[in-house]
Amino acid sequence: MPAVCRDCLTEFDTGPRCPSCRSPRIIAHDELYDLTIAHMDCDAFYASVEKRDNPELADKPVIIGGGRRGVVSTACYVARIRGVRSAMPMFQALKLCPDAVIIKPRFDAYVAASKAIRAMMDELTPIVEPLSLDEAFMDLTGTARLHGHPPAVMLARLVKRMREELGLTGSIGLSHNKFLAKIASDLDKPRGFSVIGKAETEAFLRPKPVRLIWGVGLATQEALEKAGIRTFEDLHRWDKEDLTARFGGMGERLWYLARGQDHRRVSANAPMKSISNETTFHEDTNDPDLLDGHLWRMCEKVADRAKAKGMAGRVVTLKLKRSNFALVTKRTSLTDPTQIADRIYRIARGLFDQVGDKGPYRLLGAGISDLSPADGADLSGDLLDPQGVKRAQAERATDAIRDRFGPDAILKGRALR
Repeated sequence: MPAVCRDCLTEFDTGPRCPSCRSPRIIAHDELYDLTIAHMDCDAFYASVEKRDNPELADKPVIIGGGRRGVVSTACYVARIRGVRSAMPMFQALKLCPDAVIIKPRFDAYVAASKAIRAMMDELTPIVEPLSLDEAFMDLTGTARLHGHPPAVMLARLVKRMREELGLTGSIGLSHNKFLAKIASDLDKPRGFSVIGKAETEAFLRPKPVRLIWGVGLATQEALEKAGIRTFEDLHRWDKEDLTARFGGMGERLWYLARGQDHRRVSANAPMKSISNETTFHEDTNDPDLLDGHLWRMCEKVADRAKAKGMAGRVVTLKLKRSNFALVTKRTSLTDPTQIADRIYRIARGLFDQVGDKGPYRLLGAGISDLSPADGADLSGDLLDPQGVKRAQAERATDAIRDRFGPDAILKGRALR
């Protein structure tokens, strides 16, 4: 059985340890040298960047997010062991982990780290499909002749370089399609390297819960459970026509995925279509101050990401999910694109007011789309909002102060709600 040492990259026949360096960190699989579709997912990316940049945080629980009344964006593994999870209210996270260090997101640092990782990926293959700052698909078909080593070895080298040159870690999933590669990357985090081969695909999937499927959220899980579907084994009992009749296009997709079939290609250089942020509340809420505070923080995150990427959006979208899982999406188009948090918030808040008091809500989200380069964005005034240009200028001045003195140098009052 072919094997690779993840520490020294020696290729050998399987054994409990590497014959060269004696490391037990090996990856062995019958199809190891035949699989070419990979998913790389950084480990607790934001928190890892913060720990790298501040070694004093190395052994401490770190939470990235807002103040005491904010929500958790992400948490390091020390905090996760204590039960902290993304989108958890900060007060609850601090009950679980009272000694946690709370850090406001620094998207400029995360974008810089992401670009450095992407450059390493581009050296392996021209077919890289980023999903976010910290994860991407790669198609390494045909690269063995170029590199002189099979894809599995080059992927092990990638995460080794990330650790040694960037001080960051990631987990690899290697398989024969995107669906399985993404599942594999989450099997052994952090610093994992998992393989799902063709021969074992159906046997591997059959006992697994359907929530493993990317995009199957709580509402879809409940709908599937009403039909008696909890595992991939349950999906196998359904004909494709019956699944499609019951669940529409999703049903047909589920039929194929239940058998480990995914014909989507890894798409290189796919243009970014939108920038958004959303959160699912721990408890459904109709509290206007709480919702308004969350909405502002989301718009601020969207603006930070847009600024970091040099993009602006011409369409602002508000997303709400009620306690009965009914989804409400409202959007409006602007005369010129924006990347200003104040402007995104005011428009999203107007869309929220149009919905009215029809909660309680379990999810809230905001975003921008119809993206374009930020040159020329937010320069023209709005006759209905003559102070908009001044607020945009003030926000850019605030950004400059935060860049110099830290993310908490200036905070808006509504961000503390």
